[in-house]
Amino acid sequence: MNRRAVYLDRDGVLNRAVVRNGKPFPPATVAEVEIIPGVPEALAALRAAGFRLVVVTNQPDVGRGTTPLATVQAIHASMAATLPLDAIHACFHAGHEGCNCRKPRPGMLLDDAASHDIDLQASFMVGDRWRDIDAGAAAGCRTILIDEGYDEQAPQQPPEHVCRSLIEASEWILIQGDPQ
Repeated sequence: MNRRAVYLDRDGVLNRAVVRNGKPFPPATVAEVEIIPGVPEALAALRAAGFRLVVVTNQPDVGRGTTPLATVQAIHASMAATLPLDAIHACFHAGHEGCNCRKPRPGMLLDDAASHDIDLQASFMVGDRWRDIDAGAAAGCRTILIDEGYDEQAPQQPPEHVCRSLIEASEWILIQGDPQ
């Protein structure tokens, strides 16, 4: 039997993004990571409902050489120690590198689904940026946008649901039931 997953962007979904001039950026250190209120409870409810919980995050500053890989690894280790996550997948490529894992391409979702027998049509992608929504749609997931009002383009594929927090997103996911 195929499993269901909730794929989650990191910055702006699980932890507060650092917003400058209307654009979101990742925290620069573990000390700057602030888990958004309600996130642990939302993840616990999704886990209790049987979802695999997977972070899929673009971290191109590593590829650009402006953030050390060790810093991102430390942030991920801290999150894994405090949140009920099954996996954290990160793309470290800069945008010009053309990899399949950098969102809006669906590579991270497709690879995780293939490795863990995930039914993508019964799964969800939750993100706060157009890249997240387009990656989820390209993978065949149902998509949820946490609207932070960033100054950036809209997704090519409209999200199925728009809300303001992971708590709201988790409540919507849980009332959807199994679409099969």
